[in-house]
Amino acid sequence: MPRVRLIDSHCHLNADRFAGEAAAVIDRARAAGLERILVPGWNVASSERALELADRFDWLDVAVGVHPHDAAKVDAADWRRIVELAADPRVVAIGETGLDYDRVFSPIPDQLGNLRRNLALALDTGRPAILHVRSGAGRADAQDAIVTELIAAGFGGAPAAAAFGGRPPAVIHSFSGTVDYARRVVDLGLAISISGLAFRAGEEATADVAALVPEDRLLVETDSPFLSPPGAPRGRNEPEWVRLTAAWVAARRSAAEEATGEALVAAYDTFVGRAAA
Repeated sequence: MPRVRLIDSHCHLNADRFAGEAAAVIDRARAAGLERILVPGWNVASSERALELADRFDWLDVAVGVHPHDAAKVDAADWRRIVELAADPRVVAIGETGLDYDRVFSPIPDQLGNLRRNLALALDTGRPAILHVRSGAGRADAQDAIVTELIAAGFGGAPAAAAFGGRPPAVIHSFSGTVDYARRVVDLGLAISISGLAFRAGEEATADVAALVPEDRLLVETDSPFLSPPGAPRGRNEPEWVRLTAAWVAARRSAAEEATGEALVAAYDTFVGRAAA
């Protein structure tokens, strides 16, 4: 059987739950066919840990930024450090950032201010933004707000075109929402990434979304150590299990897994601005 090429566009190998085990986890990922893993930060310390991992494993990519949960905890000095880290050539994206109107661990005004500076940094550096977007059950207020903020920042318009050309200026990571919302962000030029969240009750619309996203803007991820898909260990998700989500996406698109894998690698390389290998 041909080997299926795979990527994990969002994996928190810098989380405490992988402490001391990164090498073994990465070996298992390699054996499963993974060629690219993007490790995003969520604050200064986690962004620095992501870069430390890239020192040890030179095929990992890194994102630096501030998550909405940490929006109220990051002061001016912390943000200056994020900006400094963003200049590192190993950094391919800004984030993860976004809006979380479900748990609201930081007040919404702080989340909005944090999102705006992360979006501005993405435009300034030409590194796409990684967006976490969550609303409470039965609501879409965070999805509506992210679209408003993206448009106000210039995503989908001339500023993003100047910074990114035809590349996606951002990705909705671990997609959650309606088909209409997916179409709105696709119309802004964004990529969409599918995670194990797609298998949970209440996320049924993601099956339709997986089928409609243009091939060159569709990614998959684990969001490890979270969101294990069915068939993966429940205790701790790992990048190797992205193969289960990729197979599910292939089925939703009525495509062969091998062809889907090729497309996922190509879409990822386009997203991070790398020539295909």
